[in-house]
Parts: sequence; C-alpha cells; structure tokens
Amino acid sequence: VGASIRMLDDALREHPVKVTLPPELPLVAVDAVLMERVFCNLIENAAKYSPAGAPIAVNVVGNADGLVIEVCDRGPGFPPGSLPRLFELFERGAAESPIAGVGLGLAICRAIVEAHGGQIGASNPADGGACVRFTLPSGGEPPRIEPELADPAGVGS
Repeated sequence: VGASIRMLDDALREHPVKVTLPPELPLVAVDAVLMERVFCNLIENAAKYSPAGAPIAVNVVGNADGLVIEVCDRGPGFPPGSLPRLFELFERGAAESPIAGVGLGLAICRAIVEAHGGQIGASNPADGGACVRFTLPSGGEPPRIEPELADPAGVGS
C-alpha cells in the first residue's frame, strides 16, 4: 500500500489518503509486484474520479479467512447500471468520460485478485462515493510468474 501511494505521488497531490491497517492481520501469500499494481490502479482511479481535496480511504480488515481490503473515494460513484460490468475488459464506468483511460485497470485488478484466490467487487455506498472491495485468502502460495527469457544478442524473435 505504501509503495503504491509513493508511486502515485503526483496523482495524489490533491487527495489525502487515509490507510487503516490494524497491527494484527493474518498473513497472506501474494506476489508483491502484482499486488502493488492492484493498489496503484484502485487508488489512482479513486483520485481521478474524485474532486480535488476529496479524501481516499484504504481500509484493511482481517478475519479467519484472510483479508478484506477496500479502496473508497468521495467522488460521484459508479454510474447506475455499470456495477455488473465494471471488471470486464475495456469497460469504463462512464462511456463518454473526459477522463483518460481505456477500461483495462479494473479488469487487470480482477485477474490479479482472482489469481491469488480472492474476489473483487464494487459498490456505491449510501453516503456517497465509490468503493472497490477485494479479498485475499490467508496462507497459500502466491501465483507463480514465469521469468522472461533474456535475449542476450538483442535480436528478438
């Protein structure tokens, strides 16, 4: 979470981020680079779709099954009817949005979370804003990522 916030320094300049991370959490096995991408995508989206000065909350709760993580903003929320499709490839919350993007960020998050044995979903809380919540099961092994083969001659294929 901290590495993602540092990477997004410029994007978060106008958004205070509050992280709630209890000291006693169950261990979860994750690929750190992939999980950093999930946090970057979710926190960056929260910043892009929230008015300047609006806070972003990252809440982590542990339970017997693992972790429940939420990234919530105080923006306009997801457009009505968009929630069932948000995590599909090339799906954008608002099709004609002036905000740059091609609709891959949430699909990437879903693929990474599901590869870790978790689930992801989105909601519009009654008090406003948007929330993306995902779970990560405790224990287990992170997904295995095959290393790329180096091309020592630099010729390519």
